[in-house]
Amino acid sequence: MLTATNPYLGEKIADYPALSNAAMSERIGDANKAFESWQAKSFTQRADVLRAVAKELRHQKPALAKLMADEMGKPIKEGGPEVEKAASCAEFYADNAEHFLTADVLSSDASLSYVRYQPLGTLLGILPWNAPLWLAFRYLAPALMAGNTCVMKHDPNVPACAQAIADAFVTAGAPANVVVNLAIETSQVEQAIRDPRIMAVSFTGSAGAGAKVAAVAGSEIKPAVLELGGSDPFIVLADADLERAADIAVLSRIINAGQSCIAAKRILVEQSIYPEFTEMLRTRLAALTLGDPTLESTDLGPIARDDLRQNLHRQVTETVNAGARCLLGGELPVGKGYFYPVTLLADVTTDMCAFQEETFGPIMAVAPVTDLEQAIGIANDTEYGLGAALWMADTDAAQQAAGRLNAGQVAINGIVKTDPRLPSGGIKRSGYGRELGPHGIREFVNAKQVWIA
Repeated sequence: MLTATNPYLGEKIADYPALSNAAMSERIGDANKAFESWQAKSFTQRADVLRAVAKELRHQKPALAKLMADEMGKPIKEGGPEVEKAASCAEFYADNAEHFLTADVLSSDASLSYVRYQPLGTLLGILPWNAPLWLAFRYLAPALMAGNTCVMKHDPNVPACAQAIADAFVTAGAPANVVVNLAIETSQVEQAIRDPRIMAVSFTGSAGAGAKVAAVAGSEIKPAVLELGGSDPFIVLADADLERAADIAVLSRIINAGQSCIAAKRILVEQSIYPEFTEMLRTRLAALTLGDPTLESTDLGPIARDDLRQNLHRQVTETVNAGARCLLGGELPVGKGYFYPVTLLADVTTDMCAFQEETFGPIMAVAPVTDLEQAIGIANDTEYGLGAALWMADTDAAQQAAGRLNAGQVAINGIVKTDPRLPSGGIKRSGYGRELGPHGIREFVNAKQVWIA
């Protein structure tokens, strides 16, 4: 049984029956049967389908934003833009897939030799709850435009969102079963990965769960792309635009109530501006409004589940007990819903919990650094390597420093974000493989060499 719970009210919305193992196998078979005709379609024909789906998403935008608010607490004013971003991803690959997958002619001893890019077959996408629309289309759009069919195992927290995505394809007139919603429990995922008709796996979620997915996929010799957790550093030097840096630090940290892998989580500030910049952060964070995610005035909604909220409070408590100063928040609220207050922790050191673990919520941890050299050392002192931000006036020096940061992407004087036009992914325990951009669409294709005498 899949249970949707409203985190604002702390009340169950509805129960949804999970597929039996036999029904799961049948649904995977449906997607597999749809592959032959789908991969035979031209890029233009596939693009027409993706554009129709994008149009349908925009038509349903208010309803989809409300659905996300109800099932996982995303504020309405963030939900609408998420739907737009999902639609734009579908359109981006509709416009660019053929170019990205154009055959590469390579010189050799042949009269003609080249690499052509062909779909693998039926894929399995295992998706998280924190961005139900965007993360689904980050998987679906490139995979479908490459000619694969997609099985979508969404998070049990958001069963109605998952079905709404599948329904959008039906309403838009997509061929039957090119996208299949696999409404299963977590315990059934291993069987789905091992199904011989599943050719590859895309997973977004925690490092722990990703390790399990990778182990199963590896044992079946199936390729996988893993986008896992992050503990992203945000470095601010004294010559940076401090007002702009503070604005972006707060925005990056509190999007989706801080429930984002690429949020700014470890704020490293040059010592000479540390007191001033910390106060700038405190002022901005204190002005944010927690409340009903269905109201446009709400800046932060609740945490998606109570167990996640309890873990956040443990991380804050351990960090404060280890010597950090709590300048804002830090108290577990009473009353309905799974709220956690915006929390600012200062004087955090590398051995404290908030720096050692990923904090998936509105917790900002700040530390002073003597210079850029120390900042880079602390930034790299983590098991994660997803994103990093660097704020300084000298952009040439910043680009050199970016090369030394152990991360999959670095933003200089800007926000770390995902963009359909650019590849995204991590290193170390933040995962492997890339999504989005020209790199993402080539993850799940057969790069076939053709040699002609």
